[in-house]
Amino acid sequence: MQSAISSPIVSVRESVARPAVEQAELTIPLYIYAVVFASLCIVVGLLWDIMWHMSIGRDGLLAPPHLVIYVGAVVAGLFSAYQILSMTFSKSHPGRATAVPFWGVFYGPLGAMFCVWGALTMLTSAPFDDWWHNTYGLDVQILTPPHTVLAIGIMTLQFGAMVSLLALQNRWSSEGVTANPVQLTRLKWLFGLASGLLLTIVYTLASESLGRLSSHRSSYYSTAAIIFPFFLIAVGRSLKLRWPVTTVAALHMLVLVVPSWVIQFFPATPRLGPVLNPITTYQPFMFPLLLVVPALAVDMLMHRFNASGALGRFADWKRALLYGGAFLLVFLATQYPFGGFLATSPHAQNGFFLSYMWPYDNDPNWPYRYTFNPSRIQPMGVFWTNIAWAILYATLSARVGLVWGSWMKRVVR
Repeated sequence: MQSAISSPIVSVRESVARPAVEQAELTIPLYIYAVVFASLCIVVGLLWDIMWHMSIGRDGLLAPPHLVIYVGAVVAGLFSAYQILSMTFSKSHPGRATAVPFWGVFYGPLGAMFCVWGALTMLTSAPFDDWWHNTYGLDVQILTPPHTVLAIGIMTLQFGAMVSLLALQNRWSSEGVTANPVQLTRLKWLFGLASGLLLTIVYTLASESLGRLSSHRSSYYSTAAIIFPFFLIAVGRSLKLRWPVTTVAALHMLVLVVPSWVIQFFPATPRLGPVLNPITTYQPFMFPLLLVVPALAVDMLMHRFNASGALGRFADWKRALLYGGAFLLVFLATQYPFGGFLATSPHAQNGFFLSYMWPYDNDPNWPYRYTFNPSRIQPMGVFWTNIAWAILYATLSARVGLVWGSWMKRVVR
């Protein structure tokens, strides 16, 4: 395993020495499209599964949303395994020179290896989840043990898709390598999409702490400060688009909200009691966070301060404070009033903003369905003290993101 970890990072100048045959074949391989498609299937299936639980309740190993998720795992696993096996058994394979050795037997792209391990983990979680439901009943939270195994598999597979795209992007952008501009632009957008899909999974796992009725509590912003800056800033440092952070945040928002906009028009009735809210159509998921606004602020700061030597000593720590602090404060200034709008305004209770959403097993007459619970409102002193801590969390998160982004800029295998 050590060789698989130590081998993927090589200098850009080393990539120039690759055979001329490989440099002449600068097209996006089919398996790259396959793993991005698989990642999309997984995200759509997962969102559908959440809305299935909210609207129908009845679950099973072969429920339609689960099948979509399994299709994603199988597609990514098969295409990536073929890529690895073809490089392993064909010493004349054009990609063999840049392949990563694994266990001294297998050779293949690092991203493909992540995809295979992620797919196997996901498929292993399926019977575990079925047993869990049969033994303990329906889930009351997202991160049950089988769902945790599934989440690890999903994120490993999606990270593999990102690494596969990164390796191509970095090789094609290196000195002496001239790629077709159309192919290079398509590659960058595929990387942006793959990043947005992984961000959607990260958000979904944290969504229980980011509900609209929690948007006036400091814990909401502390959670955002921990999980978002490191990911967005890492992608911003490695993705070669003009507005990388904004692009990924916008793609994430679209991927998250479009399934809800569509599925709410399809019929669905609960199949499991107690039915407290007798719905007749699918209940949508939450409206996305307005991440695109703080993402734009981060992009603007990165344009200004990302140059080498721009901030002198401890430059990356200063960048982390700038990027993380700006993200948190702009997110607070944007999401606090917007969260109040989603939680309390009648204008948000429609098919666009989705605040009418209410699961079938929740009482629709609950007094705090469209207002904040007074018992959960924090004193302003406590709120702002915790926001100060959240700025620290965002700074540390951004610093990790800068390190991760620097690593991703060097991945070429």
